[in-house]
Amino acid sequence: MSAENYQIWTDGACRGNPGPGGWAYIVRAGDGSEEVCYDHHRSTTNNRMELTAALEALRSIPDGSEATLFSDSQYVVKGMSEWVKGWQRRNWRKSDGKPVLNDDIWKQLIQAAVGRTIHWSWVEGHAGHEENERCDALANRAIDEAS
Repeated sequence: MSAENYQIWTDGACRGNPGPGGWAYIVRAGDGSEEVCYDHHRSTTNNRMELTAALEALRSIPDGSEATLFSDSQYVVKGMSEWVKGWQRRNWRKSDGKPVLNDDIWKQLIQAAVGRTIHWSWVEGHAGHEENERCDALANRAIDEAS
């Protein structure tokens, strides 16, 4: 895939929280070609899987690319578009002074976004958005295949 404009859909799933989890992404290039990827973790949380899906998707596109990343996770979308600058300013503390959870993945996600223009867009989960539904099915398939 060359440096261009992409559409990305991501999703994470977890059975139990914590429990076995899966993540998935679909990256669609401007020419309509798609890259689909999914994987699992044996013991994790839903938020970690949502973040991992976004992280792995960004890693799959070249530097210099522009992308709209669609996620049904407000945690991911608001985290990257609203909250992260404050967390960094407060040395990875939330406004209440407590540590930011999953800061290890947040830091990797921030790094993966460097050199790319990412537009973070929330979509309602389980609301008939075709690619979001596909990602949800793939994330759950990852859990099933790991069992």
